[in-house]
Parts: sequence; structure tokens; C-alpha cells
Amino acid sequence: MQYRLLGRSGLAVSQLCLGTMTFGNTTSESDSIEMIDRFFERGGNFVDTANVYVSGRSEEIVGKAIKDRRSEVVLATKVRFPTADHPNGVGVSRKHIMDCVEASLKRLQTDYIDLYQVHVWDHATPIEETIRALDDLVTTGKVRYIGCSNFFAWQLMKSLACSDANRYVRFISVQPQYSLVSREMDREMMSLCLEENVGVIPWAPLGGGFLTGRYTREEPTYGRLTTKMGESSWGVRGTERNFSILSAVLEAAKELEKTPAQVSLSWLLQREGITSPIFGASTLEQFEDNMGAIGWNMPEPVWNRLNEASSLPSEYPNRFIAKFARPF
Repeated sequence: MQYRLLGRSGLAVSQLCLGTMTFGNTTSESDSIEMIDRFFERGGNFVDTANVYVSGRSEEIVGKAIKDRRSEVVLATKVRFPTADHPNGVGVSRKHIMDCVEASLKRLQTDYIDLYQVHVWDHATPIEETIRALDDLVTTGKVRYIGCSNFFAWQLMKSLACSDANRYVRFISVQPQYSLVSREMDREMMSLCLEENVGVIPWAPLGGGFLTGRYTREEPTYGRLTTKMGESSWGVRGTERNFSILSAVLEAAKELEKTPAQVSLSWLLQREGITSPIFGASTLEQFEDNMGAIGWNMPEPVWNRLNEASSLPSEYPNRFIAKFARPF
């Protein structure tokens, strides 16, 4: 396992991050704890959860699994979504942040969170209020670093500008959806993160399971994509363009004698600006498959083929800038 610094911080995280959204749901508590133990044995140290995953059950399981090795772990969780049935039970107001951090600390059986992330932008709360509240949590030691997730590029830049102007703590990372079949972040977010040295820790690096190769062009009769909800729904994933990308992945997997999941994760691991893809697994078998993405490098010609097959169409202003705005 290799390690990388997260953004402009000195925090060293493993090149893969273990996502825990299924813990306590499709993954039993015993398998979840076994998964975390195996992850640590392979050198992993970065674990991501959220206060709303399985109504807090995920945090409880993670806390139980890491309590005897807390100092070894880079623990990430999130705040934003509803946790109570009243007007202040949602968002990133000072009140909701302060209420939620205490609840997360209790479930996680710890007195600090390494990376506390805003799950989604909150249009109802001024960003100055949010960043100040997070800055206070860092000052008191309950949080070590802060990050964000599912932001537009302008929202991230506005947040960074707020921090710089007021000398508040800065977001060191962003957690966007990013994979071979979801590269929308290439339009603006990736270049911003490179410019501002913000770490990128992608969720759904396998396209919600689509890039494992288990689905065909016929509508599936089982699996996560059959839920027909959210980003990892059949309507979002099962497009002709995505199947064309998947064909390139399957070809590369055959050529390299790797699995499609390992190829897809390896492509991300070798992409500039990516710190730690967050992979999830419902079973120990899936976990072992995903862990096979480390310890080898994809040949450059194969990487380039996948990059070309999955790249976004040429769009303004990128095509204009590429043609007319050369530095010399």
C-alpha cells in the first residue's frame, strides 16, 4: 500500500479509502469488522463513513472496529443531511453541525474526527457561518481537518476564499463522484483542485458496480443498479456510451489478466489529482477483488486507451482555450 498527502495538509492517507455505506445494511456487522481488519492488515489507514449511512449504524460499526487502534486510523465522516424531524435538523448551520458532531463522536466511540466533511452545499446557510463553525471544531480539537463533498467548483472556490479572507481552516479535500463512466468533474473541479492543491477522494469509483462487468445491455434482474434511484440507477448507468467504456475496460482486463474492477480502480489511482478512491464492498469477496487494484501499474498505452474511451466530448471553453490561449 502506498500513501499520499491529502491536499495541502501533512495528513498521510492510504492510496485506497475504505467506504462503509453498506455497513449494517447489505454488509453484516461481522463482515464489516472483518473487512476493516483486512484493510488495516494490507496497510490501509483511511476509512470513510457518514452520519446518515444506515441511520448512523455505519458509524457505530466503524467505531467498534477501530476503537483499539484509533491513532492508526484516518477517520472521515460527514454532516449535512436530515438527522431529526425539526427545522434545525438538517443543513450545515452552526446548530446542526454542533449537534451532529457530538452524535457522531458518540457513535464512533472517539473524541476526535480526522476529516469532517460537508456532505452537500447548503443554500440556506451562509458559507461564512459553516466555515466558522468548522474552524471552531478544529480549534477545540474535536475535528482535525475539514473537507467537502458533491460541491460545484464555484462552491468549493467560494469556501476556500472565505477561509483565506477570514483566516479560517481550509477544506483540504473534496469527495465527488468520479469514475471512468462519470467524469463530469473534468470540466472545472479537477483543474481547480490541482490549482488549489485540494485532495480528491472519489466516491463510486466503479460506477456503482457498473464497471465490475456484471451487468449486460439487457436490464439486470438483480444487483444495486435495479433500485432505479439516484446516481447508481439503471437509467443513469445503462447507457450506450457507458457500455462502450465498459467494453474498453473488459478488453484491458483480459489483456492485463486483471478483473474489470481492478482495472477501473487502477486507472483512477494513476490519474493526476486523485488522492484516494473510496471503494465499497458488500461482501468479503468484493473487498478482495477491489484490493487487487494496488501493487501494480497499468501500462501507459492501456491507460491512454481507457482515458480516451471515457473522456468527455470537446466542449467550450476548453476547446477554445486549447486552441487560442496557449501561454507562448
